[in-house]
Amino acid sequence: MIAASAALAALLASDPRAAVTQNSAPRSPRNASYTLTASLDPLAHVIDGSGRLRWKNISKNPATDLRFHLYWNAWRDEKSTWLRELARAGGDTFRPDADLGSIDVTTLSIGGQNLVDRAQFIAPDDGNKDDRTVLAVPLTRPVNPGESIDIDLAWKARVPRTFARTGHVGDYYFIAQWFPKIGVLEDTGWNAHQFHLTTEFFADFGVYDVTLDVPQHWVVGATGVEQSRRDAGGRTTYRFVQEDVHDFAWTTSPAFVERRQRFEEPGLPPVEMRLLLQPEHDSQADRHFAAARAALKYYGTWFGPYPYPQLTIVDPVTTFNPDAQGEGTDGMEYPTLITAGTHWYNAWADSWLEEVTIHEAGHQFWYGVVATNEFEHAWMDEGINTYATARVMQEAFPGRFSIVERYFGGLASWAYSDVPWSREIDGDRLQSYRRAAAMEDQSRPSWRYATTAAGGITYSKSAVWLATMERLIGWPATQKVLAAHFQRGAFRHPTPDEFFAIASEVSGRDLSSFFDAVHRGSATFDYAAGPVSSTDQDGKQLNTVTVRRLGDGMFPVSIRVTSGGTVRLFDWDGRDRWTTFAFVDAERVTRVEVDPDRVLLLDVNFTNNSWTSQPRGADAAARWAWRWLIWAQELMLTYAFVS
Repeated sequence: MIAASAALAALLASDPRAAVTQNSAPRSPRNASYTLTASLDPLAHVIDGSGRLRWKNISKNPATDLRFHLYWNAWRDEKSTWLRELARAGGDTFRPDADLGSIDVTTLSIGGQNLVDRAQFIAPDDGNKDDRTVLAVPLTRPVNPGESIDIDLAWKARVPRTFARTGHVGDYYFIAQWFPKIGVLEDTGWNAHQFHLTTEFFADFGVYDVTLDVPQHWVVGATGVEQSRRDAGGRTTYRFVQEDVHDFAWTTSPAFVERRQRFEEPGLPPVEMRLLLQPEHDSQADRHFAAARAALKYYGTWFGPYPYPQLTIVDPVTTFNPDAQGEGTDGMEYPTLITAGTHWYNAWADSWLEEVTIHEAGHQFWYGVVATNEFEHAWMDEGINTYATARVMQEAFPGRFSIVERYFGGLASWAYSDVPWSREIDGDRLQSYRRAAAMEDQSRPSWRYATTAAGGITYSKSAVWLATMERLIGWPATQKVLAAHFQRGAFRHPTPDEFFAIASEVSGRDLSSFFDAVHRGSATFDYAAGPVSSTDQDGKQLNTVTVRRLGDGMFPVSIRVTSGGTVRLFDWDGRDRWTTFAFVDAERVTRVEVDPDRVLLLDVNFTNNSWTSQPRGADAAARWAWRWLIWAQELMLTYAFVS
């Protein structure tokens, strides 16, 4: 594992865009490789699967048991941990008549001995005896470090309605987390968490060789590169293979419209882009390709090349369901396969289609290649990727609109041309961060986050503190930090402490106190200007300016003070609760600004960062009143048009 990552780092160190070719030497440990066959029965909504897992113990200790994730058992009944967490969160999207899913393992054989009868469900996180998402299989003899075994598998899975980024609606199927998936054996033991409502996944790398049997004339998209296609008896069998990935997902539908383009950029390896569209979205093909091309170009140039020869983009089905865009399968990432999401009528230059496509394609780098533990450190994928997505959007698609009203269950949209997309507000999700800023200590394992805090802490807070770091150390240094993280962490599951060490090393600054504040605690940042006083002294003014730290977080800030035509800048380390600056001038102070360049995006309240001797509250109120009146007028005109 170390040798493979070191080899990749050496390859990329000279040029972060150096090409990695398919069928090269192993880039990952390849210690969890699957050869699978699956047959879909669309009438019964059932998948019959079988195959072999070759697993190698790359930990330092013998393995006395194996642990498998059976994710679809989260929807077997309402006693599972996933559904209990949904109920506690007040969720009402689960419908037992349509949403029940399951996975039943019938064969788990080693050396010809079926161990299914020895297996038992365990609940390492919460002790829920009714949860069936982790299966422990005691071994007849230990698997020693460095030793490999073959496990023969057979299972039957019931496909639920699409509501949690997998399942079916009509004859559209999106199949993810669908097979018995082995956990990650670390030196400290098995890392195999139960399936939780707000967390995603963690798995080891391998080679996937998967054969899929579906009704004839149904189009299939999947992880990897298609190797063969054969028709027989009203069915079609597809075979896909991909090296050095840690998961396999697929989709099928007779309605898909297939489009292809080739990504080519000087200094980067070419990528075949395959787009599977809903027929009603065919006119939006070029927008999907442009967004995917932007992700491959900018991520590849900034951080390192996309290491696979193909990227498949899936446009999920959209119906009149008001509960979920894309019926719950939009905006998701799997190795070499992503889902995007759009609308039937999407003629506006809004940001949604491009942003979701860039974001999911960007996951190929952090989720796909770096592959951090999303059960425990979800921010290392979602947060870094949210930040990087926003930067690509700013570079590649300036001038987009951000507020879009969606009608008819999401089938049509309306954009407001007076509200431009903003990198900080929309891309880095500033408002979402502010709502959740103090809800969780980010270093707490992600699966333990409160449901109401998970998105704000994982996505938004991380993106905002990364944007703050960029403003503190500069984009060139930040780019080098993320490139080093990508190159050194590729194919080996790096930890937060490794990222923090890289950031300080590459930037040449000790950033440990910053990471203590933003990651290892739940401090909030809030600096305020005022009070300000001016006292006459022999015809001149003794100006006294006070600035305050209202939050627990500490950050160095600058203060800009204007008195008449004179502007003064003061530096403050931001550690005390308040500090005062005094000076004599011919004029009274007219304006004070704390952090005038907005370096500290983490500040939860920008409205108290400035003080002025001439308040303009009435002007601000009038401006917002006119904006809302225009918004209301446009909304009423829209409803009048469609009614």
